[in-house]
Amino acid sequence: MPDNQTSDLAKAVQEASERASLLVREEIELAKAEMTEKVSKLVKGAVIGAVAGVFAVLGLIYLLHALAWGIWDLVGSTRNFWLGFIIVAVLLFVLGAVAGLIAARAFKKGVPPAPTMAIQEGKLIRETVSSSRPATPVGPAGTVPSPTASAAAEGPR
Repeated sequence: MPDNQTSDLAKAVQEASERASLLVREEIELAKAEMTEKVSKLVKGAVIGAVAGVFAVLGLIYLLHALAWGIWDLVGSTRNFWLGFIIVAVLLFVLGAVAGLIAARAFKKGVPPAPTMAIQEGKLIRETVSSSRPATPVGPAGTVPSPTASAAAEGPR
């Protein structure tokens, strides 16, 4: 009989270590997925920011060109060619500002690039393993599910 208890204990220990290993692998995959998502948002923000910079440089070129035409007109010309350059420059600056705002919003969504969901899940697992009762998971909005809702979701025992 003692050999049977020892083999059952060995099986339980082996099963627990396999499940712990599986949990660690899943947490690593979750962290990778989170990092990929956040890095892609940062890259998107960087690309849109670069586009905003291009619009600003083009607007500056047109503004300087319009200034040159305006000075030429003040000197003695009868045609107002520079007005068109100023309008184009203003439009380019507006486009640059819009792209810059979109880039800033994308950067805010991606920073800091830390796997917060994986870290939170790891803390819950550590708390569950180290305590006598399971940890209470926190929902996406920071809410704790009610015991009746989780019991209803588990079904009859």
